[in-house]
Amino acid sequence: MLQVALIGYGYWGPNIGRNFNELEGARVAAVADLSEERRAAARRKLPGARVLESAEEAIRDPEIDAVAVCTPLSSHYELARMALEAGKHVLVEKPMTASSAEAQALVELAERAGRVLMVDHTFCYHGAVRCIKKIIDRGDLGRIYYFDSVRINLGAFQADTNVIWDLAPHDLSIMDYLLGAEPVAAAAHGVSHFGDRENVAYLYLEFKDKLIGHVHVNWLAPVKVRQTIIGGEKRMIIYDDLAYEDKVRVYDKGVSVESREDVYKTLIKYRTGDMWAPQYEQQEALAVECRHFLECIRTGSRPLTDGRAGLRVVKILEAAARSMAEGGRMVKL
Repeated sequence: MLQVALIGYGYWGPNIGRNFNELEGARVAAVADLSEERRAAARRKLPGARVLESAEEAIRDPEIDAVAVCTPLSSHYELARMALEAGKHVLVEKPMTASSAEAQALVELAERAGRVLMVDHTFCYHGAVRCIKKIIDRGDLGRIYYFDSVRINLGAFQADTNVIWDLAPHDLSIMDYLLGAEPVAAAAHGVSHFGDRENVAYLYLEFKDKLIGHVHVNWLAPVKVRQTIIGGEKRMIIYDDLAYEDKVRVYDKGVSVESREDVYKTLIKYRTGDMWAPQYEQQEALAVECRHFLECIRTGSRPLTDGRAGLRVVKILEAAARSMAEGGRMVKL
C-alpha cells in the first residue's frame, strides 16, 4: 500500500487526495496545510489521514512513500527538493517550478536518488488528448503546420503569478506531448490592467521546419473558452474541452500546391472532405494520472509527464516572461 503525503489542501489538493484514496494500492496517510480551515476540511474529507500544520513533518515521516505537492508555485521547489532528499517519490502541481534552474536541479536530484519525479500536467492524461496523440502518431494529419490554443475566462486572478504562468502550462504541456518537438524561440506580449501581473497575454512559438505555435490566455474574457486547433498537411483537428460531446473533431480539409514553376503560375487547391468525431476513453484524467504515478513507482518506468517534461514547459514560460519584459523580443530557447 503506497502511503502518500499531501502537501496543500486548497483548490487542487482535495482532488489529488480523493483520487489517491480511490486507487487500489494507495492511500493518503498525511495532509499538511498552514490553514486551520483547510486542515479542518481535510479531517472531514480524509478521516484516515494524519492532518498536520508542518509540511516538513509529513515529508520526514518514515512511513510515507510519496509526496504530492499542491501548494503555490513559489514553494514547489523547496518542498519537492525536501521530499526527494528524504527518499520520497514526488508528484508536483504545474508549473513544476518558478525557474528552469530549479527544475533542472529537481530532475538531477530525482535521477541521483532513483525516485519518480512527475509533474501534474493533467490534460496529457485526458482521453481526448490521448486520442489526438494516436491520430498524430499514425500520420493521419501529415506534416503539422501549427498549434493554436485559446484558454480564456473571467476571473481566476492569482496573487503570486501572471496569466501565462497560471494558464499556459496546460496548453504548453498538451503541445509538448502531442507534437513531440521543442520550440527554438518564443515571444510574448502581455498587459496588466490591475497591479503588476499580466492578465491578458499572447505567446508565439517557433519550431523547426516552419511549425509554429500560438497560445492566447486571458483572465478578462466574458466567456470561458478552452479550444485548440491543430493544422496539418492532410487533416486538421479541433479539440474543444468544454464541448459536452465530440470534444475531438477531425476535419478532412487542407490545401495543396499544384505548381511551383513560377509564382504567378502557383495554384493553391483547397480540399474539403468529411468531419468525424473519434471515440476516446471517458475516465477522469486525474484518476488516470494518479494511477500512472503509482505504476511508475512500482515498475520503475518513466512517467509520461516526468521532470524533463516539466522542465521543458518551465523553459518556455521563462522565455515568455523575458520576452514580455523586453517588449515582445524573440527569445531563443
